[in-house]
Amino acid sequence: MNVYLDNAATTPVAPEVTDVMYQFLKESFGNPSSTHSLGRKVKTKIEAARRTIAQALNCEPGEIYFTSGGTEADNLAMHIAVRDLQCKRIITSALEHSAIIKTAELLESEGKVELVLAKLDEFGTIDLNWLENELAHPTKTYVSLMHGNNEIANLLPIQIVAEMCQKHNAIFQSDTVQTMGHYTFNLKTLPIHFINAAAHKFHGPKGVGFIFIRKGLIAQADITGGGQERGIRGGTENTAGIVGMAKAVELAFSEIEEHKEYIGNLKQYMIQSLKTAIPGIAFNGKSEDIDSLYTVLSCTFPPTNNSDMFLFLLDLEGIAASGGSACSSGATKGSHVLDAIQALKNQQPAVRFSFSRYTTKTEIDYAVEKAKTIYETGKI
Repeated sequence: MNVYLDNAATTPVAPEVTDVMYQFLKESFGNPSSTHSLGRKVKTKIEAARRTIAQALNCEPGEIYFTSGGTEADNLAMHIAVRDLQCKRIITSALEHSAIIKTAELLESEGKVELVLAKLDEFGTIDLNWLENELAHPTKTYVSLMHGNNEIANLLPIQIVAEMCQKHNAIFQSDTVQTMGHYTFNLKTLPIHFINAAAHKFHGPKGVGFIFIRKGLIAQADITGGGQERGIRGGTENTAGIVGMAKAVELAFSEIEEHKEYIGNLKQYMIQSLKTAIPGIAFNGKSEDIDSLYTVLSCTFPPTNNSDMFLFLLDLEGIAASGGSACSSGATKGSHVLDAIQALKNQQPAVRFSFSRYTTKTEIDYAVEKAKTIYETGKI
């Protein structure tokens, strides 16, 4: 049996998305920058996709810019804040995606900003009183805090933080890669400057995403070229990817509450099943909480002799899971997120299970059964 429980890394492409993209690739090959009818036809579909996304987020189509994914959007937002909006100070956290942390560290090393890491408790929760005090600093500040953590499922109270930043005239960006398509956003009432998304996290294709840039912000391109995306991102657009992403957005938001209930119930079922099967199992960050990111569950198993082989043995049983963030798989050191909250001790194997609307209860039962066997015997 093959069980895919690594949806925080990437999700399977929805059949409806595949169908739309296949039809588009067959019929719409024109360059959207061309003035002839074939080019105009493709341009029309790109703009229709932009309107679909803007409608889902309650913002203006002109505030949506297409990118290659979440990493590019994270980089773009931070560079706009520092280069164009004159932010000299960055507040972020040790739990952020590497696209944020490494970019901020680079800007600090170049002497362009002061980098301040947020105060966290043992669960990875950001101290909002600390943040309020730091925002009172006179230096213009850029705040980058992710909405939903991709490893430990913590959710940021995004409305509260946005209003706090607005009060202190700080520029606020939240990486919404893990929550886009899983939670609703009303960008008319949420006072945020940037959010971003990657289509492959909500059953769209890889290599395409978008960034919301609040209307009125001064912004220059990171990628210069032919002036595509209203001068923000040069280069011929990933046209089929954009059309597929819009379809994925449409599917996700049309049944978002149903998906949330279904996946959330599966997660709670797996929590209870793991507790019964493996006494002493712990859950990292806030991932066990009912109000955490419902697609992600981070577990720490009790100490075992086969901790280094745990994920490999799961894989041999056909179970795809992760030890942390897939973006750092292959790196020699472990998860910077779990390290930041000191979650791992005494050779304890850590596993991140993550779910989608295609996950089934039968798959959860199989994964728990095999995890129990591997934990107890050290073999399959």
